[in-house]
Amino acid sequence: MAAIPPDLASTVSAIVDGGSLEAAARALRITPSAVSQRLKTLEQQVGRVLVVRGRPATATAAGEAVVRMARQVQLLEHDALAELGLADEGDRVSVPLAVNADSMATWFLSPLARLSAEHDIDFDLHRDDQDFTARLLESGEVMAAVTSEAVPVTGCTVTALGVLSYEAVATSSFVERWFPEGVTAEALRHAPFVDFDRRDGLQHRWLDSRGVDADGVPRHYVPASHDYAMAVRLGLGWGMLPGPQLVEATASGAVRRLGGPPIRVPLYWQQWNLRSRLLDAIAAEVAAEAIRVLER
Repeated sequence: MAAIPPDLASTVSAIVDGGSLEAAARALRITPSAVSQRLKTLEQQVGRVLVVRGRPATATAAGEAVVRMARQVQLLEHDALAELGLADEGDRVSVPLAVNADSMATWFLSPLARLSAEHDIDFDLHRDDQDFTARLLESGEVMAAVTSEAVPVTGCTVTALGVLSYEAVATSSFVERWFPEGVTAEALRHAPFVDFDRRDGLQHRWLDSRGVDADGVPRHYVPASHDYAMAVRLGLGWGMLPGPQLVEATASGAVRRLGGPPIRVPLYWQQWNLRSRLLDAIAAEVAAEAIRVLER
């Protein structure tokens, strides 16, 4: 049976993380030629191309498996050294996580701050739509993710976190201008809305519930959660705000609800199926915060 030496696997991971052989060389404190030789050696051993040498360098499907292995070895080694009391002071571990923008903006950073105060962790956050974060688990790019997918990714466990509810809102002046006769289907076909990005389907789902096809409706794209909420509060368009932002915006009188059914997005925590004390501690802290903030 062929074996994958951990040092060679970590070299592939460093190339993918840094985006080039030169960046990997700086991170590993070896020469670029040594990085190239390690990569070539491992590719010959496994009989597969592991890295597409572009700008940036990216992992192939086979390379993703090697990167996932390298991250798992690093995490388990950190756990073992800590348990044995052999970890050097200041010896830190990088933990890449994937999270949707609205969770990051409203509740996800608080548990990470508490964890950072207790553990030597460097969090590497990857932001994506909740419908796509699981893909980062599959590729080995992250160790855990907040996702809307209830079916576990291969090699992962899944835990329900709760529900993030969204409601359609707009400023009073926007309502007076665009909905003088009420929030009707005809008015919604002409009133501009704020879209997060071209993969965000929340506004489209709400329009569909009101009998309106989103195609052809004017819209603004604002791809950042805080800026998105600010755009709605400034009257750029109507939009869907998640629970925590909604409570603040309506309490201050900045916006008013447009009615219609809320869009409820169940969220789940998926993580690698490893017996890792650190990863389990992260999961427990995230779950505790979700209980406090999200709907059941």
